[in-house]
Amino acid sequence: MASDLRRLHELARLYGVQTSYLDARKQRRKASRESLLSVLVALGAAVDPTGRFEEAIDLRMQETWARMVEPVLVAWEGTTGPIDVRLPERQAGATLHVTLTEEAGDTREQTCDLASLPGVSTAEAGGLRYVAKRLPGFEHLPWGYHRLRVECDGIAADALILSSPQRAYSPAGTGPASRSWGVFAPLYAVHSRRSLGAGDLADFESLWQWTAGLGGGVVATLPMLATFLAEPLEPSPYSPVSRLFWNEFYIALDKVPELAACTAARDLLGSASVVEEVASWRRAPEIDYRRQMALRRRVLELLAEHCFRQRGERWESLQRYAASNPALDDYARFRAAGERLASVWPKWPERLRQGRIEPGDYDEPAFRYHRYVQWIADEQLSGLAKKLREGGPGLYLDLPLGVHRHGYDAWRHPGLFASGLSGGAPPDAVFTKGQNWDFAPLRPDRLRADGYRYFIAGLRSHLRHAGILRIDHVMGLHRLYCIPAGMPPASGVYVRYPAEEMYAILCLESHRNRSVLVGENLGTVPACVNAAMRRHAVRRTYVVQYELNPNRDRALKTPERQAVASVNTHDMPPFAAYWKGADLDDLHALGLFDDKAIGAEHAKRLAVREALVDRLQSKGDLPGDGTCVENVRDAIARWLAASPAECVVLNLEDLWLEMLPQNTPGTTAERPNWRRKLRHSLETWDALPGLRELLAAVNRLRRGLRDEPSGAVSPAGHPSYCCPDPTR
Repeated sequence: MASDLRRLHELARLYGVQTSYLDARKQRRKASRESLLSVLVALGAAVDPTGRFEEAIDLRMQETWARMVEPVLVAWEGTTGPIDVRLPERQAGATLHVTLTEEAGDTREQTCDLASLPGVSTAEAGGLRYVAKRLPGFEHLPWGYHRLRVECDGIAADALILSSPQRAYSPAGTGPASRSWGVFAPLYAVHSRRSLGAGDLADFESLWQWTAGLGGGVVATLPMLATFLAEPLEPSPYSPVSRLFWNEFYIALDKVPELAACTAARDLLGSASVVEEVASWRRAPEIDYRRQMALRRRVLELLAEHCFRQRGERWESLQRYAASNPALDDYARFRAAGERLASVWPKWPERLRQGRIEPGDYDEPAFRYHRYVQWIADEQLSGLAKKLREGGPGLYLDLPLGVHRHGYDAWRHPGLFASGLSGGAPPDAVFTKGQNWDFAPLRPDRLRADGYRYFIAGLRSHLRHAGILRIDHVMGLHRLYCIPAGMPPASGVYVRYPAEEMYAILCLESHRNRSVLVGENLGTVPACVNAAMRRHAVRRTYVVQYELNPNRDRALKTPERQAVASVNTHDMPPFAAYWKGADLDDLHALGLFDDKAIGAEHAKRLAVREALVDRLQSKGDLPGDGTCVENVRDAIARWLAASPAECVVLNLEDLWLEMLPQNTPGTTAERPNWRRKLRHSLETWDALPGLRELLAAVNRLRRGLRDEPSGAVSPAGHPSYCCPDPTR
């Protein structure tokens, strides 16, 4: 039995599956045999159900050694280091031909005698004895994606060389000008008198103008990717249909050029029934996605058909956009076919499930609609991103960790996803049973074999627009907690990912797009993750509510310079709710804390509050009443603004002491997650007591200014809600 377990662990190692891990309390948790077997099967291991692992181990060894070179190699700063070439021992004296084709098309070729190369290791697999020879690496490679081909006695293999800077892009300058600040709000929650009861990209531009008018240079939001907003209904921005396509829900209808000439669309928007319905949406505290998306779709369908019928300059622009984005038509067919069949793709006929959709499988108007709305969404987002880049870091976007298992990406690239697993998190102090996030994890071996094309495409679609990009759950570059289907979250195990290769892609693409990268590194974070982030200049996430400590000597740790600092995140309660312990009462109501535990948690929170107030008052950062939540909020905002952190982002809702969260992790129908609108509309913010004064103080501190007369406006000098030109 012990030998079988040893072989199971050996097989797990070959697939990058950890057999144990340290939990949040630094206790060692060992993976069960059942969990390891299930994860290995999902990753493609040919596991014998009788419990014999020799054949599976041998097959995995064959896969490794039969490939002459690794599918992906990294050339940090243009240098690969030595390259191991594997081949059967009988060929160890043959001639090796090597061709390197650079991204720009230039080639380098060399021929060498394998007998003259040093051997580094040997192995037996599939009845053959293999030897690994060490080939000198390449130097002075330009940054980019290069192809390596090795050939020997009619056998050939290809590899992708990632030639990348060691560190991600950083903007020039280290003085006050580099210390940016901004605000965060979910775009759906932002609303105004002109929008249709939920935020759109024109509201986002107004939010930017308002922020820039106060001196801010960053506007952050949640992922804006396409989601299912009919059947199925899944509005979570972290469960998108695709990482490659945008959510047409955010299109500003009144800014679409076709609207001026499309009488039918204007008449629809101006009809009494629609005007009345929109008025009710504007009054409602939450978003009815089905009804709102249904109206938006009716309008956008009319605009799409108008564009198609006219066949003018705009239609030609759409055709050029589609030609430059080869996946667009495929995506449009997928969405149109799903609407025709009124079901998710795992329930489709087999041919369609296998990725073969033909013209008769969908309605042509639906296909045209999905092409059109992606073009419009990208057009509006591009225009917005360009304006934001002129006034600072600009648009702060978010790249989610997972995608909906019934979405486009999982359908088009099924081999990349481990369908028998779900990503999640192990048990911790709050979620004592762990968390299941219900998305299929990517398979690391398939990612590498595919040359990371899917990962690169999703990254590029965001970096085209983002001045700052947040990498959701950055630990996923290193390892991901995977839960076998049908098992509880506590039965998950960690699967390792090729982190250095993914960092190389991130660093390269960040430089090509001049975008700053931020890693969300909250939770159970191995030391290697933070070390890698520092090494590659990926900014860390600093969150006050996460860092608070009841120990008065360690009540509040100062953020490091290469960090994006905030008071909380979208997965945390607003500051006022945290300060009053309302989040603890909610967790108690949800059954996550029993009666005994909730008392202990409130006692801990009280100790945290007292330690923080003592820390702020002892340093002179809290001159007012320490029992007043508004005073403490202002003190923390000013403290963050004066900190070394490269960027500070304030949650808009904290500015008016909101008590309700946007999302309660671990809940679905129990709470209105991702639906709640901001309590105040855009037009009313300037009238809220103390709001502008606090942000003016934040702006002064970010710029290194401390002594300014009370009531002075920010250097940008724009007092109005809609400033026409924040850079003037």
